Amino acid sequence: MRPVIYQLFVRHFSNFSEGGVEWGDRDENGCGTFSGVNDAALGALAGMGVTHVWLTGVLRHATQTARAGMEAEPAVVVKGKAGSPYAVTDYYDVDPDLADEPAERMEEFRALVQRVRRHGMVPMLDFIPNHVSRCYNSRVRPERQLGAEDNRSVFFARDNAFYYLEPCGSGQCLHLPGGDFAPEQGCGRVTGNNAATWSPGEYDWYETVKLNYGVDYRGGAAAADGLPGMLAGTDEVPRTWREMDAVLAYWQAMGVGGFRCDMAHMIPMPYWRWQTARCRVRDENILLVAEGYDDHMKMCRGNVIPELLAAGFNAVYDGEAYNLLKSVYEGNTWANDLDRVNHGELPCFAGGVRYLENHDEVRLAAPGQWGNMGGAVHNALAAAQYAATCGPVLIYNGQEFGERAEGPGGFGGDNGRTSIFDYTNLPRLMHWSNGGAYDGAGMSDTERVTRDFLCRLLPLLQHPALSKGGFYGLNWANKGTPGYGRSGAEDISGHYLYAYLRHYRKAKATLLVICNLSPARDAENICIHIPTHAREWAGRKDGLCRFRNLLAPDAPEQECTAEQLDAEGLPVSVPAGQALVLEWLL
Repeated sequence: MRPVIYQLFVRHFSNFSEGGVEWGDRDENGCGTFSGVNDAALGALAGMGVTHVWLTGVLRHATQTARAGMEAEPAVVVKGKAGSPYAVTDYYDVDPDLADEPAERMEEFRALVQRVRRHGMVPMLDFIPNHVSRCYNSRVRPERQLGAEDNRSVFFARDNAFYYLEPCGSGQCLHLPGGDFAPEQGCGRVTGNNAATWSPGEYDWYETVKLNYGVDYRGGAAAADGLPGMLAGTDEVPRTWREMDAVLAYWQAMGVGGFRCDMAHMIPMPYWRWQTARCRVRDENILLVAEGYDDHMKMCRGNVIPELLAAGFNAVYDGEAYNLLKSVYEGNTWANDLDRVNHGELPCFAGGVRYLENHDEVRLAAPGQWGNMGGAVHNALAAAQYAATCGPVLIYNGQEFGERAEGPGGFGGDNGRTSIFDYTNLPRLMHWSNGGAYDGAGMSDTERVTRDFLCRLLPLLQHPALSKGGFYGLNWANKGTPGYGRSGAEDISGHYLYAYLRHYRKAKATLLVICNLSPARDAENICIHIPTHAREWAGRKDGLCRFRNLLAPDAPEQECTAEQLDAEGLPVSVPAGQALVLEWLL
C-alpha cells in the first residue's frame, strides 16, 4: 500500500477553543488532547484515504507550563509558552498538556494508538535523534539518563552522549539569547545545530544540545568510516546507539508502527543502517520516513535521498520537488520544468515523500506566501505533487481546509506557519471539527470543496498506475499547442498547464493527469497531444480510445481515435486551480 500520511499535531488538531491571544497560555488559548482525537475524527481521516497518522508533538518536551509534580523549564531554554516539541525532555514520556488527566497521560496515549489501529491506520511518532532539550531528564527511565556517564573534560569521546565546549571547567557560563543558563556554567554543551559556542544566537537551536553517535561531527562523513556495521551487537556500538534503540523499541512495543525521523541527514549513516535493521526485526512492516536535506550539515558523501534510502529508510523528504513547484509562483519555474523531478528512474520516484505543507513550511493559503496564489491552486498542486510519483505523500492538518496560519501566535511570529511553539488553534479546521463532532457543520463552501477534492484524490493514489506505475511527461509534446498554459504574449506553451501519463504494465492500467496551475485562467477546450511514442510506452493500440474521469465518475466518457491523440489531441477543459485524472480505458 502506498503510504498516505496525515500529520496530526495533537496540540492544534483537537483544540476546540476559539479565539485566543498572542503569547497566550494554555488556559487562555486552549490545547488539543489525545481524547479529542476521537473515533469520529479518525473515521473521517480513514475515509479520506489516510493510511498513516503521524501524531506530532507527543513526546514530553520543554515548556513554560507547570503541572502538579512537574515544574516548568526555565524560560531561557523554552521557545514560546508551549515550547518546541523538538526539544524533548524525556524520550519515554508524553506531553502532559495533551492529557485530560496528566497523571494518566500514558494510558490516554495508549488508548489513542489503539483507536488509530481500530480504524485501519498506522500510528506514527516523531523520532528526534540529533538533539534533546538542554533540560533533558528522563523521569520514566532514570536508569537510561543521557550523559550521566560522560567524560565532560573533552570535546568528544566515543561513548559520550554530548559534545562539551572547551575550555571545560573554566567557570564560563553558557549565554543564550534570553540570558545565562546556570546549569551549564563551567560545562557547556554544543547546540543542536552544531553550534560549538558559549553564546549561541537567536537563529541557532539554542534550546537544544546535540547528541553524539560516536563520531566527531566536525570531520564530516569521513569521520563515520570506522563505525560498526549493521550486524554489530549492542556491546560493539557507541552508547548513544544503544540508548536510541531502546527508545524506539519502547514505542514499537506500545503499538507505534512508524517514525518520522527528524533531521536524519545529520546522523551518521552507519548508525541508520544498524538502527533501521533492528527496527524491522521487531516489526517488518514499520514505516521509517527521514527528514533530510542535501544542503544542511549532512553526514553523508552523496545526495541525502539515495544515501538515506540505502541506509534503510522507506522514504525521504523530497524537498527539491517542493521547492521547484513553489518557484512556479515565487520564481521563474514553469510547469514544463517539473518533469525533471518526476522521472521514473530517479531514486526519489518511489522513495521521495511529496508534500505541500508541513510544520516547517508555510501554509499554502497564508497571506504573502506562494505569490498569494496557493489557496486558489491547492487542488492542482496536489495532483501535480502527489500523483506524479509512487512515493508516500504527506498532508498537514488544516491543509485540507485552506488554513492560513491565522491562529494566535507568539514566539512563532507572523511567518505564514502555524506556530509549533505556542498554544494556538486551527480556525478553519475547527469549522469541520465542530467541538469534537467532526461533522463539518461550520465549513464554508470553499473549505468543503478543498476537502472533498482530497477525499477523491487520496484514495486514487492506491490505483496501480499511481502506486506502482511509471511516469511519462507530456508537456514537451505540447510546447507548440495554442492555449496550453500560456500566459500573456508567450509563444511557448506549458507555463501553467501540466500533463503526464502514469502507466503500470502488469495491470495494463494507464491514467492521464492534467493540472491547471493557474489561479485565474480556465483551460477551455485545450487539446492535449499524446504522441505515438507515449501511446506505445503505455501499450495502447491503434483504434478507438476512451477516457473516464475518475474524479467525477458521473461525467460522460470521452472518445477519440489513436491517430487523433497525436494529430489534433484530446480536447479537455480544466478550471483554474483544478485537475483531471482520466482513466485510459482502451
